[in-house]
Amino acid sequence: MKSVEEFRFMKRCLLLAKRGEGNVHPNPMVGCVIVQGDKVVGEGYHEKFGGPHAEIIALKNAGKKAKGATMVVSLEPCVHFGKTPPCTDAVIRAGIARVVIASRDPNPLVGGKGIRRLRKAGVQVKIGVLQSNTQALNEKFFKYMRTGLPYVGIKLAQTLDGKIADGAGTSKWISSKAARTVVHRLRHEYDAVLVGAKTVLSDNPELRVRLIRGRDPVRVVVDGRLSLPTTRAIFNTAAAPTWLFTSSRAAGAKKEKIRKLVSQGVRILSVPSEHRLNARAILRTLAAEGVSSLLIEGGADTIDGFINQSLADKLYLFVSPKILGGGLNGFTFTTPRLLRTSIHCTTPTVQTIGEDLLLELLFIHD
Repeated sequence: MKSVEEFRFMKRCLLLAKRGEGNVHPNPMVGCVIVQGDKVVGEGYHEKFGGPHAEIIALKNAGKKAKGATMVVSLEPCVHFGKTPPCTDAVIRAGIARVVIASRDPNPLVGGKGIRRLRKAGVQVKIGVLQSNTQALNEKFFKYMRTGLPYVGIKLAQTLDGKIADGAGTSKWISSKAARTVVHRLRHEYDAVLVGAKTVLSDNPELRVRLIRGRDPVRVVVDGRLSLPTTRAIFNTAAAPTWLFTSSRAAGAKKEKIRKLVSQGVRILSVPSEHRLNARAILRTLAAEGVSSLLIEGGADTIDGFINQSLADKLYLFVSPKILGGGLNGFTFTTPRLLRTSIHCTTPTVQTIGEDLLLELLFIHD
């Protein structure tokens, strides 16, 4: 198979893989194509967690035509028993002659072992075709596996002059319904969505997925003083789970309030605090609970805590063609930075969403 064909079939793998977005957590999105000569004889993608992997579906579709064929797959086939048996064994049994892989699996349970298993069985293996593309597609999974911390996205909707609310504190709605639909898509794609106490108090958000069909994330509230009324919408856990982070001091002092929240189905987690809860401790706790990605939706003080500790990975900035001339700023650091110490981001990708612009940027960490 020529290199140009490998690229073409790998692009197909990535398109297939993306179909599993939001449904395969904690697994990565994977696509697979099986080629006999220059003809596709089988393809598949990982559709949902616990279900068959992309390679297994592609092999089933290919049937006997898999013998002597080339398998193109976006991530290294697994070699361990999890919810399903090892994919490498199925590949070998099917008689696949060659496997083209975009990227090694960062999961230490796999991490090159699948490649070694295939080569030991006499299967030719090529690695690195569109590697950066598959890592970008699975950016949350790769970050979680490599660092042990959740991938952190930050969402902001602001006016042209950088305001997230007017002088009266009103923020509904700065962005268009089309932009809000994209936000609901983002919630579906992340394991958890987090807001601070001020946002819960002022906006009374539900933080559920409503404008599209999708899964609700775990809703996370940061309330260091345990000051929020228990009647806020986010504390209705009938439809979606809610976890509340508070300080160890508040947890010890307000036991009756904690009992009330727990009776409503809210899970209480305490972490160390100084003037605000420790953002890194929050991430470590979430990671220990299996949360591999976190979307932060406000407010400014909460965002400050994650950005200034270099814990944020991506920014989704919705810009609405409105000017307020005053109001609340989206970025308000406790200690404003000098130009020479400013936070840098990558060049944004820009798309028009309804009447708004969506800028997607990655935070650059030293």
